[in-house]
Amino acid sequence: MAYVTGSSAGRERARPGGPGGGPGHGSGGERPDGAASGGERAGAPERTSLSARARDAIRQRIADRTYPQGARLVEREVAEELRMSRVPVREALRALVGEGLLELLPHSGVRVRRLDRADVEHLYEVWEPLAVQASRLAARRVARSAPVEPPGVTALRASLDLAEQAASDPEGAREVAAHTAFHEDIVALSGNPMLARTMERLGGQLRLLFGMREEPEHMRAQHAVMFRYIAQGDEESAAASTLLHVRDSRTVALRSLFDDA
Repeated sequence: MAYVTGSSAGRERARPGGPGGGPGHGSGGERPDGAASGGERAGAPERTSLSARARDAIRQRIADRTYPQGARLVEREVAEELRMSRVPVREALRALVGEGLLELLPHSGVRVRRLDRADVEHLYEVWEPLAVQASRLAARRVARSAPVEPPGVTALRASLDLAEQAASDPEGAREVAAHTAFHEDIVALSGNPMLARTMERLGGQLRLLFGMREEPEHMRAQHAVMFRYIAQGDEESAAASTLLHVRDSRTVALRSLFDDA
């Protein structure tokens, strides 16, 4: 996930009738009425895999601002960039609309969603209790596994190390990815699949937010504190340190994006 070269904002034209394309403009395997051909049905698992790959690639381009906020994404152009057919790209765009990263434009495809102040406030209102509970559950799982360390602790430690290494990257994309991975690994370590599914729906918007704001050094230091308490199996300290971190993150985001706190 707490949690990413393509079309530019100048590419204003999009096809009617869907995300960047309309009936009759799909790949050769698609019927004009939108139903799948027999060949498509036979290749459904492969197409699903391609759709997931397209979704991950587009999500990453949004997070690292290759696709900036407000940019229109043209299905045909995105498919060319990803070197895929338009069917899995169309499915990926629809999925990202569902995640809240993209929004539909009336009769003109999709664009990268702009986050306003209310969006950021709402996102933190939802993320805060989930992030705190994820850390509490992760620490609880470590405590119950003692003296054996769960494999997830190793993954979390690796994410922490990567975030430190990525802090010197001038582009910032690696740090955003590492920051997101750290929070996602806490959720994975919690061992709660319902929490994981809920956080997955927030993940794209969190990546977008992390890519928009700064990551001060003191917030990176807070990751180390969170990790220490989780690795010690200290539930309440893990929860308290995570609460501090998320609230600091909110303050930094509002200051960076809207020049206030």
